[in-house]
Amino acid sequence: MSNETQELSGVVEKPERTRVAKVYTPAVDIVEKAGEIVLTADMPGVDEGSVEVTLQDNVLTIYGTVGHMAPDGYTLSYAEYKVGDYERSFTLSEQIQKDKIEAKLQNGVLNLVLPKVDEVKTRKIEIKTAA
Repeated sequence: MSNETQELSGVVEKPERTRVAKVYTPAVDIVEKAGEIVLTADMPGVDEGSVEVTLQDNVLTIYGTVGHMAPDGYTLSYAEYKVGDYERSFTLSEQIQKDKIEAKLQNGVLNLVLPKVDEVKTRKIEIKTAA
């Protein structure tokens, strides 16, 4: 799905990035708990300075870049590990409190906590008789 946005109920088109690099779709687990949805994305090689999480028009996008990794003093002779960017987008429903989304990155794993809106309770409205 590299050219599409994954939506929990369908697929929509996504904007293109101008950076020239391979773009990988990170593997994502989504679990639902009472009061929140937790999204976990594997983005090996990404650190806090190279990851970006944005929300625009209900579309949550995660994006990270990875450069070639060689230990100091060494030159890469051969590599099977492919380097590139990570990108994936999700369309959020109105059930998510968009201003309270939290993100944490540890060891190349991005965790997003998406708090749900408090349940709307139905209120009965009294009907008054005309006097």
